[in-house]
Amino acid sequence: MATSSDPAELKIYSTLSRSKEIFQPIESGKIKMYVCGMTVYDYCHIGHARVLVAFDVITRFLRSQGWSVTYVRNITDIDDKIIRRADENGEQFTTLTDRFIDAMHEDERTLGVLPPDLEPRATAHIQDILNMVQTLIDKGFAYQASNGDVYYRVGRFEGYGKLSNKNSEELLAGARIEVEGSKEDPRDFALWKSAKADEVHWNSPWGPGRPGWHIECSAMTRRCLGNTFDIHGGGPDLPFPHHENEIAQSEAANGCQFVNYWMHAGAVRVDGEKMSKSLGNFFTIRDVLKKYHPEVVRYLLISSHYRSPINYSEDNLIEARGGLERFYKALRPFTEVPPADLADLAGSAFYQRFVSAMNDDFNSRVALAAMYDLVRELNSSSGVVAQAMAAELKALGKIVGILQENAESFMQSGAEVSEEYIFQQIGARVAAKKVKNFAEADQIRDDLAAQGVVLEDSREGTTWRIE
Repeated sequence: MATSSDPAELKIYSTLSRSKEIFQPIESGKIKMYVCGMTVYDYCHIGHARVLVAFDVITRFLRSQGWSVTYVRNITDIDDKIIRRADENGEQFTTLTDRFIDAMHEDERTLGVLPPDLEPRATAHIQDILNMVQTLIDKGFAYQASNGDVYYRVGRFEGYGKLSNKNSEELLAGARIEVEGSKEDPRDFALWKSAKADEVHWNSPWGPGRPGWHIECSAMTRRCLGNTFDIHGGGPDLPFPHHENEIAQSEAANGCQFVNYWMHAGAVRVDGEKMSKSLGNFFTIRDVLKKYHPEVVRYLLISSHYRSPINYSEDNLIEARGGLERFYKALRPFTEVPPADLADLAGSAFYQRFVSAMNDDFNSRVALAAMYDLVRELNSSSGVVAQAMAAELKALGKIVGILQENAESFMQSGAEVSEEYIFQQIGARVAAKKVKNFAEADQIRDDLAAQGVVLEDSREGTTWRIE
């Protein structure tokens, strides 16, 4: 464990100020962070993976530098999409959500994403939601409309639109105008939705119903982290309306600033286009992991700055595997070498560059460049010096959640032919070389290469890897 970071070293780009700011924690040495999690009605897709991995890396790095991080990531387990999907399937909504929560956790573990400290579910915080809605009504920021729904009065909140930087016309264009005209203002949004006949509901002072999406997060953040906390994160589609509405609700109800730093991960595009089921370019995490090693997918997601858009493509995944192979090739001779203690790396120029990059708004792309330079130095070193560099490389990899596999196992992952077949062919090649049948030996090597299996000869014998 490194010593506690100097706050002046850490800079975070805040969506609210649209600039990098020197991070100042509310409480010295501690960070409270909330990230909007999944709405659990389907399997997680590669865009969800971007958010999961980005904030996992951020949390890992902060803790490696001595920060005490309370990481909260919620689960939305009740909303319109969940109700519709459960109805379509003819099952209870809780059966649906439990199944996809389990699937989400499985995907996270496979990608090496550590669990958050707290994972509140909306349905477990109904009373907190009711209390906040009542507070907003009492303060004049909310009202019950003729259709039974309770709405937030956007016009009462000064500064609405400050996070998304939208003006009044843009906000009006983005509002959902209901046909029955029950809202006082088209921009108003639902805090509590009255239940339709036979629809899942909870009792409330305004009749049976269920919470709106936005109020769920405001209530859960207050319960888990208090009225004001350090960092709020999420995906690229959340600044408006979700996070804009969270600010309006929380600051009106609590009477103080909601969040000090807003962070949003970049979008994932597929072959240059927006990911969409209608375009046929929509990939779940488990779809991708059927074809690619989890660390390859993770490496692709961290090889760009977390705020930058990522282009998901076959070529980029192949390139990501190649990048990881450079690390694992260097680590092959050092299987038994454990990761270095970070406290012992203070004098390393590579570690200092890595930390400097990550302290600069968590720039994992530049941090990986420092790791590549370390690999070049490692490859030209030997003895205890090389062992120390291998230990450092493993320690840096651990911070960003890569290089957690045995090097040989990773290099051999993804084979389209069985390991037994490969060893049979290697044995046949050795036998051919013994009788000086080099043409047959070369043919065996070429046949394996055509199947993506590369043989590598050394004094110790023949090893193999996947190209």
